[in-house]
Amino acid sequence: MAWENQTFNSDFILLGIFNHSCTHIFLFSLVLGVFTVAFIGNTVMILIFLDTQLHTLIYFLLSQLSLMDLMLICTTVPKMAFNYLSGRKSISLAGCGAQIFLYVSLLGAECFLLSTMAYDLYVAICHPLQYSVFMNQKIYCVMVVSSWIVGFIDGIIVIAVALSFPYCGAREIPHFFCDVPALLTLSCTNTLLFERLMFICRVIMLLFPVAVIIVSYVHVIVAVIHMGSGEGPRKGFATCSSHLMVVGMYYGATMFIYMWPVSDRSPTQDKMVSAFYTILTPMLNLLIYSLHNKEVARAFMKVLGKSKSGEQIFQLTFFYLLCFMLTLMYSTGTVQHPIFT
Repeated sequence: MAWENQTFNSDFILLGIFNHSCTHIFLFSLVLGVFTVAFIGNTVMILIFLDTQLHTLIYFLLSQLSLMDLMLICTTVPKMAFNYLSGRKSISLAGCGAQIFLYVSLLGAECFLLSTMAYDLYVAICHPLQYSVFMNQKIYCVMVVSSWIVGFIDGIIVIAVALSFPYCGAREIPHFFCDVPALLTLSCTNTLLFERLMFICRVIMLLFPVAVIIVSYVHVIVAVIHMGSGEGPRKGFATCSSHLMVVGMYYGATMFIYMWPVSDRSPTQDKMVSAFYTILTPMLNLLIYSLHNKEVARAFMKVLGKSKSGEQIFQLTFFYLLCFMLTLMYSTGTVQHPIFT
């Protein structure tokens, strides 16, 4: 009973990822910049789907991806920024549970949505004449709704079991948000059975979509090779490589966190890797999947009312992203350099 009272009456402490050194202040400003780009960009992407010229099925998928990314980045970054700026590191049990449910659900839903988009590209490239048969409106709706449902079921299972454990001790989570593996280290009881169950769930939620993506892109690349030389194949390779870069970063980071043994990694590595799929991916998806499309880029700029092209925005934001990644590696000790010491 004492454990139960302690679990439900005490807050957790998020130790965060930044301190108040010059390097970390600069890094924090970069995170806010990435958040701003992802927040505004994904919000605009959702709005431009209202454009009648973009009422096609693929743009419906892009709007759903933007909605997931918008919710994902808003789940972690605002609380992290508030704690850093206010000096308060506490988070209530309800707040911690909400974070776990939202990001687990959104990660699961996005995994299946990305595999759906890869399959859509495969059908469009390899079976263009049968595209309307294989990817009609009904099939699109079933795939998208299924992605959301599977993600929510996964989130409900994880949060129900995670919050059933009693937590005691210092109740300090070595992370910048309530991540399940970091939270389980504070449990007063043995969580080995749940960790094994979570591993099985990750195999289903990650490896199946990855297999669909790999098979789809292999067929797309083979089809592009058979097209011969020219601008079309070059664009095809560019599209595939950029998509695979994002997919590799997203799935690689989530596999590292949820399928790699906790004993073989440090809290610093966990925080750095988590930053890739909770902070960077929402912006990368915007750049790679959406703004590379000329019609979407034009509609995007029409909404913003600016004159810069989507390509210029892509280049500037990619440079900003590169600065963020390098500074993150320096500040967490992954790479050493005299400037950052």
